[in-house]
Amino acid sequence: MQNTKRTQENNEKAQLENEIIRLNKKIIKFEVLAKKQYRYGLVWCDVPEAFEDDVENKLPILEGVPKLSINSKDDNPAHLLIEGDNYHALTCLNYTHKGKIDVIYIDPPYNTGSDGFKYKDKRILKEYPDGTPVPFEHPLRHSYWLSFIKKRLELCVELLNEQGVIIVHIDENEVFNLGLLLNEVFGEQNSVGQIIWNKLNPKGDSKDVAVMHEYILCYSKNKQAFLAQENVFTRKKQNALEILNKAKNIFLKLRKTAIPDTIKDVVKPFNFSENKLKFLKVKYDLATVNFEFRNWLKNQNFSGGEKAYKYIDQNGRVFRPVSMAWPNKEEAPKNYFTPLIHPITKKKCPIPARGWRNSPETMKKLLKDELILFGKDEKTQPTRKYYLDENLIENTPSILEYGGSDDDLLKNLNINFSYVKPVNVAKYLISSVHPNPKIILDFFAGSGTTGQAVMELNLRDKMKKQFILITNNDEVTNGKKHKIMTDICYPRIKNIAITTHNSVRYFKTAFVGKNNILKADDTDKIELAHNAGGMLAIAENTFDQVEQNDYWQIFGNPKQYTAVYFREEFGKFDDFIEKVRKLKKIVVVYIFSWEKEFEFNDFKDDKNIKVKTIPQPILEIYKQIYNLI
Repeated sequence: MQNTKRTQENNEKAQLENEIIRLNKKIIKFEVLAKKQYRYGLVWCDVPEAFEDDVENKLPILEGVPKLSINSKDDNPAHLLIEGDNYHALTCLNYTHKGKIDVIYIDPPYNTGSDGFKYKDKRILKEYPDGTPVPFEHPLRHSYWLSFIKKRLELCVELLNEQGVIIVHIDENEVFNLGLLLNEVFGEQNSVGQIIWNKLNPKGDSKDVAVMHEYILCYSKNKQAFLAQENVFTRKKQNALEILNKAKNIFLKLRKTAIPDTIKDVVKPFNFSENKLKFLKVKYDLATVNFEFRNWLKNQNFSGGEKAYKYIDQNGRVFRPVSMAWPNKEEAPKNYFTPLIHPITKKKCPIPARGWRNSPETMKKLLKDELILFGKDEKTQPTRKYYLDENLIENTPSILEYGGSDDDLLKNLNINFSYVKPVNVAKYLISSVHPNPKIILDFFAGSGTTGQAVMELNLRDKMKKQFILITNNDEVTNGKKHKIMTDICYPRIKNIAITTHNSVRYFKTAFVGKNNILKADDTDKIELAHNAGGMLAIAENTFDQVEQNDYWQIFGNPKQYTAVYFREEFGKFDDFIEKVRKLKKIVVVYIFSWEKEFEFNDFKDDKNIKVKTIPQPILEIYKQIYNLI
């Protein structure tokens, strides 16, 4: 009787809370609409989206699919593949990964009218249709796309940590709309720039300007925190190692007699005997070494910044001269005008018009370390010596030039899929925007390019980055019908994971309860608790199920356990406590509770055990994100 009364009181309380939330939401909407009349921004016809079986606001969960797991014995992080609508998957990640993501890297549909972008208009459709691509001439084409993208961008904002960044591919069809939308969702003040991807291949069928580029827009969660990290927007000099190796091989000829490579190239077609070519040999001094090195460098397709490193010194190190002039328009302080004395003529060298870049103390140290270059006499202004092997990193430029394709790569995997993003482009952007991303999320995963990029970066750099890929399992047609996750993305990831010794865990989105998030009753809460194991395993990064019965589940990894008591009845709770105490590693314990927090003292003396509750905290997160404006 008391339980019935208590349940009724809880339901009435929940209804009042939901009504308050609903009214507050209306007030906020009116305030936002009022503000929109006085601000600069993007306005469009916001079109509600239809979801299959009307699950838009149902309680989503993530269910593990153990038979599709890919296991490696190596100590690499377990990556995640999530099959389902990214709207619901992102909802779940707001509980499991809120504030944990370093980089969100997405290549959404471009809304070209031919890229397969579909939108289910809830105002018009009474039930979930098969759907057809939105044609280019559709009057609501941009509104459909913006409504679709905004809803998902809003869900991913809180996933980023304070130093996180989102990187978004787009082309000319929606770039201006997307820029304004990102300003609205992330804040214009958090824009950290854009990169133009020059594909080196103009569209041949264009009647307007022959477009040969795309845009990559970058927004941080918190610009100040993002830019405070070291080596933000830096990349490795792409050809530095090749330059250093070539210089090393040429320098090895010093004080030896040999035929210069340039002459070898000229006479090679004539196939002369070695005896006939003896007279072409020269004795290599440092000048000859430098001549051959500069001649080789001049004929390479390297950037101007790389070709500036065109000198080899007496120790075989590659360097370039750099101006030491004061960089600002205003003059340097007075003591920055101290002249340098030429080491041979002992006369004063010219001083830059606005003074030296460095302080007198720094200049003395540079002289001592032999890092100042003088001319043959005092008439030449000295420069600073920059070694290539000490400057292997450079700023990421706003232009990315890459014209390659991964079509052959997928063919070799027996995968037929169009619109494949090159893995080299993904690797470049993931590694040259954020300095050290540990978790990378792609919720438009497509064929799985981002996953392959992360695994290859880990192999190259000996790192332990983790990817989370989300894609639905809709049919795509490339000559014949395929399921995008099971037939394209998963086989590709599986192949690369096996060859690179990576573990991958496979999950699907599912739904529990009869009511939507704002109206969840006690029965819905119980069902959520009973089915939250997969999500809790993801949240704690413990994917291997160790034990399961009708009352609890235990998951583990080499370092810790996650123990979940999911039943509202506590008849087996003492047995559960005993089981947890016997676990030798760190344990995160989840216990069913009707409240968000409760007093629990059974493990207070054990520092290796941390207690959390379910399902109320999950519901609180869901309620917050579904009331976004």
